[in-house]
Amino acid sequence: MLRFKLTTLILFILILILSVTSHAAVLLDRVVAVVNKEVITWSELYKMMENEATDQVKSLKEEERMKIFKDSEAAFLEKLIDIRLQIQEAKRLGLEVTSEEVTEAVENIKKKYSLTDNALKESLKKESLSFEEYKKRLSEQIIISKVVSQQIRNKIVVSEEEVKKYIEANKDSFTDGETFKLRQIFLGRPKDDADKKVVEDRASLIIQRLKAGEDFSILAEEYSEDPSRKLGGELGFIKKSQMAKEFVDALNLMKAGDLSNPFWTERGLHIIKLEEKVSAQSIDETRESVLKQLTENQFSERYKSWIKGLREKAYIVIRL
Repeated sequence: MLRFKLTTLILFILILILSVTSHAAVLLDRVVAVVNKEVITWSELYKMMENEATDQVKSLKEEERMKIFKDSEAAFLEKLIDIRLQIQEAKRLGLEVTSEEVTEAVENIKKKYSLTDNALKESLKKESLSFEEYKKRLSEQIIISKVVSQQIRNKIVVSEEEVKKYIEANKDSFTDGETFKLRQIFLGRPKDDADKKVVEDRASLIIQRLKAGEDFSILAEEYSEDPSRKLGGELGFIKKSQMAKEFVDALNLMKAGDLSNPFWTERGLHIIKLEEKVSAQSIDETRESVLKQLTENQFSERYKSWIKGLREKAYIVIRL
């Protein structure tokens, strides 16, 4: 009888502890933003930062890791708000993502990175992502791509006359000379020089991920603070004579396919990838290059304006 009573008491205490712990977890979570009729919680925000953190950040002591997350809260919350607004707009327009589209996206990723089902799931496990969470994230990316294409990209038209005018206005840029096709990850210069170390540490983590084999364009979309992030950091072809001295100095040590070490300019910290180096462009190559550049310039301007419009029409409250 005594043994039974002790067992019952222990069970009761365990239930009480679990109940209190669960209640505390709920209390610790809080709303950090309201976007129209939807909320973004603290746990969602930190889940996003944890998923995107590097192995080095994940290996830090909790206090150090949480400090990095705390410093990044505002930037990641803005990113989450933009994501939520775009998904809401897609749904308002009646756009949907089918299970077949998500499956196709998963298969394309497996093919691109030569992954088996088990290898993909193991990779997700390391990122603390379940397969269902990963599919949800892919679904969100697909629906955002659909609404951006429908509302912006598919409406962009660059005329032959615009291309000709641009080439004529910038003819000095298309004369003989070294031209470089670059991608960039750009981190803005902090207002306080004392914070430069934080920016340099972030760049160091990005370099580690790049050297580990991660895709430059994906990391550019994730980290870069330059409009080119929407193009995976692509800057197109740039003449050597048009570049800042810091870029020239970095490129002098590089060959096609190389990554630069992070370097500072007046604007901020840069990591560049040299994709191609050419002596001169043919007329057709020049035209295609300009057409692409003008198209992406229009896209960047219209995308920023569209996001601004979504924000202006939305009910947004930030509670960080």
